[in-house]
Amino acid sequence: MKKFQNITDKIAPSIIIVILLIIWQTLSMINIIPKFMLPSPFEVVRAFISDFPLLMEHTEVTLIEAFLGLGLGIILGFAVAVIMDRFEYAYKMIYPVLVITQTIPTVAIAPLLVLWMGFGILPKVVLVAISTFFPVTVALISTFRSVDSDVIDLMRTMGAHRVQIFRHVKLPAAARQFFSGLQISVTYAVIGAVIAEWLGGDMGLGVYMTRVRKAFAYDRMFAAIVVVSALSLLLMWLVGLLKTQLMPWDKQSKNKVKGE
Repeated sequence: MKKFQNITDKIAPSIIIVILLIIWQTLSMINIIPKFMLPSPFEVVRAFISDFPLLMEHTEVTLIEAFLGLGLGIILGFAVAVIMDRFEYAYKMIYPVLVITQTIPTVAIAPLLVLWMGFGILPKVVLVAISTFFPVTVALISTFRSVDSDVIDLMRTMGAHRVQIFRHVKLPAAARQFFSGLQISVTYAVIGAVIAEWLGGDMGLGVYMTRVRKAFAYDRMFAAIVVVSALSLLLMWLVGLLKTQLMPWDKQSKNKVKGE
């Protein structure tokens, strides 16, 4: 019974995707929406195949911007989380500001960054860093502050200093939440890079989407959207795989829970 349930759980998303594709194809065939605005899935696949080399060139640029910004966001997020954990007044000052900044849409920030920094790679990297900074910071600081105080007191009675407590207690405890925040951040990284590219640049999936939109080539537009979605899903999967490799005990504990 459990085996059947596992198979059903794996197949269910595929069934939903197939149903959505059938609905999409049907809407395209009966022309409820003009065909040039809603190309069929087959036309999107054909556009993807014909433009594949060009799409990969633009994808490479977008990934470079996304990874640079993600790396910067992780470094800054970790540093700020450590500072907030170390100094209570820093937490009280910084955390409310972090929450407020998340109410500002990324689309509103992007034009300002382009205006201040030009059309090069810098505004794209900065926008990605801003987008990915918050999930990493919140994931880390929430775990740092929720560590069992009895465990910390025990470490202190054993003569452990602050750095040892952080290394052996807080950091391992934060690993699971960090990877959860990282899975969110990698999707933000790709989307943030694409949004920044919409506003200017020479290469990137956002630039490609802007060009084909102006040419009313919506089949190519949908092909680029598929690439962006695939990149986000692939990066999320890779983060999950990395988590499994670095935290094998987490997977084992989940399997025990399922077995029970």
